[in-house]
Amino acid sequence: MAITPDGTKFELTGPADAPVVVMIHGLGLSKECWQWTAPALEDAYRVLSYDLYGHGGSVPPPQTPNLSMFSTQLSGLLAHCRVERAIIAGFSLGGMIARRFAQDVPQQTQALVILHSPHKRDQEAQAAILKRVHQAQKLGPQSTIEAALERWFTQRFRVANPDTMETVRRWVKANKKSIYHTIYSVLATGIDEIVTPDPAIICPALVMTSDEDYGNGPVMARAIAAEIPGAETLILSNLRHMALVEDPEAINRPIRQFLDKLGLPA
Repeated sequence: MAITPDGTKFELTGPADAPVVVMIHGLGLSKECWQWTAPALEDAYRVLSYDLYGHGGSVPPPQTPNLSMFSTQLSGLLAHCRVERAIIAGFSLGGMIARRFAQDVPQQTQALVILHSPHKRDQEAQAAILKRVHQAQKLGPQSTIEAALERWFTQRFRVANPDTMETVRRWVKANKKSIYHTIYSVLATGIDEIVTPDPAIICPALVMTSDEDYGNGPVMARAIAAEIPGAETLILSNLRHMALVEDPEAINRPIRQFLDKLGLPA
């Protein structure tokens, strides 16, 4: 574990001369959510995971949060680690940040892996997420977690894995009330920054979601992929938002196949 001069907590594992894969977590979580994914990659890839501003061990956001701020955070992290180019993998909000970064710094983006991330919502879905932002602002992250667990995991997994549910609760509840809703707002409203990307995203991309991810589902995944020429789309069956926790192999296998197929030099 280490911390950059600007207060970003990060971890860098895997062979020093291997291609770098950056892993960006979702809202309310931390780099700990990659504990099921990193081991499947770090024999052949340099895995760089970190905590977004306002999450885990990183400092609070230096300004009112937006996607560009988080993209700048990533640029600073890569500079600190002396990484010139990387594959950027992002989950949910992290997938939005990955797309923002690919537009801001295309020369550093070798490829994208976008997991369970949003595209434009319909009016009903947008109203629902804005309601959750308001709830978090008024009552804090603990007020949103139980409903989130139902959206994030299948019922069979929730019942069978109470310890994992408690771990995820702990991650979300650790967020500060005064900060959490400001970042939640980025998830809710930041999508306008990255739809119909200009400049266009032209790197290889893998876009994945699950058929039971009702907030970031197949329609959204296909819409994201349609805006990235040549992007691959994969829809997982019988899983919800946090498939990377519920069924790591379903996520890890296609990611590894996608990365290996790129044949990127170190």
